[in-house]
Formats: sequence, C-alpha cells, structure tokens
Amino acid sequence: MTLILALESSCDETACAIIKDGKEILSNIVSSQINVHTQYGGVVPEVASRIHVENISTVIDEALKKANLTMDDIDAIAYTQGPGLIGSLHVGVQAAKTIAWTFHKPLIPINHMTGHIWANNFVADMKFPLLALVISGGHSQLVYMENDWDYKVIGTTQDDAIGEAYDKVSRVLGTGYPGGPVIDRMAKEGKEHYKLPSPKTDGIYDFSFSGLKTAVLQLIQREEKAGNEIIKEDIAYAFQETALGQLTGKTLQAVEDLKPKMLVLAGGVAANSRLRQLMTEKMQAYPDVQLVIPPMYCCTDNAAMIGAVGYVAYQHGLFGDLSAAADPGLMMPGEE
Repeated sequence: MTLILALESSCDETACAIIKDGKEILSNIVSSQINVHTQYGGVVPEVASRIHVENISTVIDEALKKANLTMDDIDAIAYTQGPGLIGSLHVGVQAAKTIAWTFHKPLIPINHMTGHIWANNFVADMKFPLLALVISGGHSQLVYMENDWDYKVIGTTQDDAIGEAYDKVSRVLGTGYPGGPVIDRMAKEGKEHYKLPSPKTDGIYDFSFSGLKTAVLQLIQREEKAGNEIIKEDIAYAFQETALGQLTGKTLQAVEDLKPKMLVLAGGVAANSRLRQLMTEKMQAYPDVQLVIPPMYCCTDNAAMIGAVGYVAYQHGLFGDLSAAADPGLMMPGEE
C-alpha cells in the first residue's frame, strides 16, 4: 500500500488530498476562492497567493484528519510545480518542501495538466495508447500517450485557450465570471440565429479561439449599429457550437488517425454539458475506443488528481529534491 499526500495551489484553489495506491481517495479537501475573484471579473494573482498562505495549513490538517492518518503514515509528498500563477504555485511548493524536510518524505513534483489527465483514473483504469483532450482556462491540448509516462502533445492552441475564450466572450456580453458555466447555461436557452466563422489553423490537430472571440465582438457591434436587438442567448449558442465544433472535430480526427484504446476528457472545460453530450454522441461511431468523461469533482482543480499522477511517478521513482522551485511555464513531460 502506498499513501500519497498531494498539494495543489496553481491558481485559486488551495487543495490537499490523500490517495491510496493511485485509485482510492481517502480525503480531498478544496478551499475555493471563486467568490473572492468573481467581484474582480477574474483571478487576481496577488490576492490568490495571499489567500493560499492563509489556507494551506488548514487544508493539510483537514485532509489528514478526514483520512484518519498522521504524517508518519504518508509515503511521499506530491505537489503541483507548474504551470500556473507563480505566487500561487510558490505557496504549495514551499509547503510541500517544508513537510518533506520535516518528516523525511520523498518529494514528487507534478505537472498540473498531467493531473487533469490522471483524474480519469478514479473512474476507469487507464488504457494505452490513450488520447486526452485537455481543456481549461489556460490550456487546450491533445495529448497522445503510448504508456503511463509518455506524453506527446500533438495539438495545442495557437492563441487563446478555450476557457479563456469563454471568459472573454462572457465579459463582452456582460454576463460575468467565470464565463464557462454562464455561457453553457445561456446557450441552452439560445437557438441557431447568428453565424460565426470557423477558425483556421496550421496544424491538423491545433486549435484557435482568438479569432472567434473577435468575431463575437464584431457581430455585436454590427447588430448594435444596425439597431437590432442583441439576443445574448443566441450569441452564446453560436459561440459555443462553433468553439466546441472545433474541439470535437480535431479530437475525432486524432481518434481516426491514431486509433487509441481510450479517449479521456480533462480539465475545467470538460465540465461543459454540451461538450459532454457531443462527445458521447460522436464517439458512438468508434465502439472500439472507450470514452471516459470525468465526474464534475475531477474537472475543476483539486489535489486528488495530483495524488493520482503522483502515484504513477512514485512507481517510476521520479522524485524531486528540496532545490525545486515553482515553474509557471512548466511543460508536460516530453513536450518541446
């Protein structure tokens, strides 16, 4: 039996979890700052890091208490090294290093995005080769894995991440932050009315969302100039259908070309109800590929996912040391 204590503080969630053998969640404590940052229309890095400092000890204590364990029971400390906000990451990194030094535990530095992929391991045993659609506020990637520690980024965004585009469109519409859940809800009330251009990309599996965001702004300006009523729900519908059409189209092309055994959705945007519906429908054409859609608690940032991938790293003997520092631009293992 291997027990991993995991820490996550890459953005605006302070989290600690204890994971048994990479599959069983003994505790998963998350302290969210969303209510604080909503009033600013987005995450304020300085505020986020200050709140992490206030919360980090509490979530660690709560995680140990809920699991009915002490630090003597823990085999290793996994933590998010990056990518993320430098101030936020620093709090988690320093906490992990302090615990490791105090209790003589090995350290396991983890890439945040690999955590999102491995969150799916809580609901299904990972099968390789595997394709992951990793989508969040800061990333939009297609990752191909031949085995459990082989990450090949075969597609990425050429500009904005999908979650960033949702936030920006919501800001243009004046509908608040975070934009993902808001646009998703509004789109359900919308209908096919406005037309938006499908973005063009250089790479066969690459994404682009900046032009789509600009097209929404230009659409609103044209309608206002013409004196037409702006139907926000219809704009949300047009944006979401176009954006998700690109995501699903590129992903299905990769499924067709690479023939993985499993396709997993990962990251905050994997919580989008329309994306989950579209992927479920479209993957019926590929019965030999298992589709895994993570439960909602696995989509948003949490430490359980860091513990899951931390266990894999532990099995491979991939340990860090006390000289490690937060890396806001940390690339995925194997990414160039």
